[in-house]
Amino acid sequence: MSEISMMASKAQIKPKILIVDDDAAMLSSLRLLLKANGYNIEVAQGGAEAIARLQTSDYDLMLLDLQMPGVCGHEVLMHIKDNKVDTKVIVVSGETSFTMVKDALTEGAYDFVRKPYDAGELLTTINNGLQSRTLEQQHQAMGRALEESEKLHRYIVNNSPDIVYVLDNKGLFTFINDRIEVLLGYKRENLIGKHYSVLVHEEDLAEANYVFHERRTGARASKDVELRLKINSEVKESRYFETHVLPIALHSMGMYNPQGLNGEREFIGTYGCARDITDRKRHEELINYQAYHDLLTSLPNRALFEDRITLAIAHARRYSENLAVMYLDLDRFKLVNDSLGHGMGDKLLQIVAERITLCLRAYDTLARFGGDEFTLLLPRIRTKEDASAVAQKILDNIRAPIFINSQEIFISASIGIAMYPHGGETMETLVKSADIAMYHVKSNGKDGFRFFSDKMNDSFVSHLTVERDLHRALEQKQFEIFFQPKVNSLTCQIVGMEALLRWFHPEKGLVMPGDFIHLAEQTRLIIPIGDWVFRATCAEICRWREQGLPKIKVSINISAIQIEQDDFVKKIMSTLEEFKLSGDYIEIEITEYGLMKNSESSIQKLLRLRDNGLTIAIDDFGTGYSSLSYLHKLPVNTLKIDRSFVKDIEPDTRQTCIVDAIAAMATGLKLHMVAEGVETVAQLTYLKNLGCVEVQGYLFGKPQSAQAIMELMAQRPDGKLEACLIC
Repeated sequence: MSEISMMASKAQIKPKILIVDDDAAMLSSLRLLLKANGYNIEVAQGGAEAIARLQTSDYDLMLLDLQMPGVCGHEVLMHIKDNKVDTKVIVVSGETSFTMVKDALTEGAYDFVRKPYDAGELLTTINNGLQSRTLEQQHQAMGRALEESEKLHRYIVNNSPDIVYVLDNKGLFTFINDRIEVLLGYKRENLIGKHYSVLVHEEDLAEANYVFHERRTGARASKDVELRLKINSEVKESRYFETHVLPIALHSMGMYNPQGLNGEREFIGTYGCARDITDRKRHEELINYQAYHDLLTSLPNRALFEDRITLAIAHARRYSENLAVMYLDLDRFKLVNDSLGHGMGDKLLQIVAERITLCLRAYDTLARFGGDEFTLLLPRIRTKEDASAVAQKILDNIRAPIFINSQEIFISASIGIAMYPHGGETMETLVKSADIAMYHVKSNGKDGFRFFSDKMNDSFVSHLTVERDLHRALEQKQFEIFFQPKVNSLTCQIVGMEALLRWFHPEKGLVMPGDFIHLAEQTRLIIPIGDWVFRATCAEICRWREQGLPKIKVSINISAIQIEQDDFVKKIMSTLEEFKLSGDYIEIEITEYGLMKNSESSIQKLLRLRDNGLTIAIDDFGTGYSSLSYLHKLPVNTLKIDRSFVKDIEPDTRQTCIVDAIAAMATGLKLHMVAEGVETVAQLTYLKNLGCVEVQGYLFGKPQSAQAIMELMAQRPDGKLEACLIC
């Protein structure tokens, strides 16, 4: 049986594949996938085990991770290369930097698949690799057969996927195979007797001179020298290439006549082969593009932006020029994304990127940092006024209506600007300064731009400190629930409680909610904090019940961000079930703004809570955007008159008129009414006359700890407060 026949027989056997990774879960998932597709699988957990297996077993193909402790993937590739191990290597790695991928391909890897992998893509790459290995093995077997038969030699050479040629000692073609016509469009007979330089791109002639005149043989001969060959433009229309050159990897060696003059070897020419590496080059270019560009918008990404800003800073420093860095964040983009879908959100980002680009010069750089955040580099900017003009132009362009699939969308942006060198002298500080300035725009109404100042930095540091402390407060249980009684203005009895959050900071002491709730909402820490408040309140209600105290409804403040969560209702109901509490123990308080932020979704969730026995109150009523028509749609039981209106109650004043209007509105809509912030007898009397039955405020007591409230209720079974004797 011939060697080629033996290889064909061997191909019927299941391909043997070695999977190398330090992650046991990854090894398991890959093993199951490949076994299900008919492959013979072995695994190695780490590079050291892989090398040990390579020394004792043969494998058709290897799936190799690069980032492994101890012996890494690059060392395994070097072992394969140094020891000429016959196997195909496909890198499967989460490391996707261009340098890392290029190094792996240079070290001999056949292809690259990034983690997390797509099963279809991985199987296709494996199949291609095995096919490529089979072809290479067949080609090698044929190469060995050349020594046995000249006829076979001619057959193989002319059917080789590579260009095979022979030059004389003057660099003239004496032989070239038929592949030249397929790849370059030249007739082989027209090249015989021509100098090799007719095929070489002009810029590569100097390097080509060495490899085409190669005199060395064996291991010292030229290998994998990359050059460009010219394509015959006269037959370009019949070819598939879009360029006028073909990238090749050239192998060449010297040829000698052993019976030369004076009995010494005589150099008679050069033998070589040129492999088409178009696919490899395109793959490298694609990897390079993906490494430095955002695939959604085709803008430079963070890596390319950092390269360009580093060069721009060096230029500005050398020539004493200014430059500006802008940090841009779209306003309310999450609302668009959530309400219209991610597909519409992606199209919106693409349109915004195009609109911003129209405002820029050719040498400015707009990059997408991720999500709806963009950075902009303006080198050689003369003054702050010039930067302001660019920022204003960008804002105006973004504000214009955007139409996507017949949907009209309005969007705005917040832009922070940092000028070199005031805003920083390094890439990191400039981007950070611009980000801080953008944050200040967000905090002051959005849809605008501001330049960075040193005062902003102090505020930003304070912001980070409070955010860090909030994380620690949750971990170290620094929060506590206080309660403030709600009193019936007619009977002077306690009819309810409001749960109020207090933060006992280890250094600052008592921190009131007004000093940290806004930041907690911005950082979304309000979600775990709100969950803790609800659970702690339920636990306290259970303590009261165990002490035999009367059943009393407790109001709990809920943020709009909590309501936005998909599992909001589920968490509320599961917590009540855990503590064995019915819904009529709890009243949910939410501000007008919170209800308006995502009205339809909020209404549905609050309706589900009300159906389970909970009541709903609008907190701080009168300070937001509610209208009679909108209130009619809401699942609301109670209106709470804001303390700012109660505070200044006096006959015939505007504030009093507002309280009168709210009372009339509540009566007309048949809603319960609560007045908060009641501090004087005059206020109480006025509210009683308006029909406001339920009140709370310092007149009846300040918020107290859970223990103090429990003792108070235990001492007064009838729920009547001493302070209420004034009633």
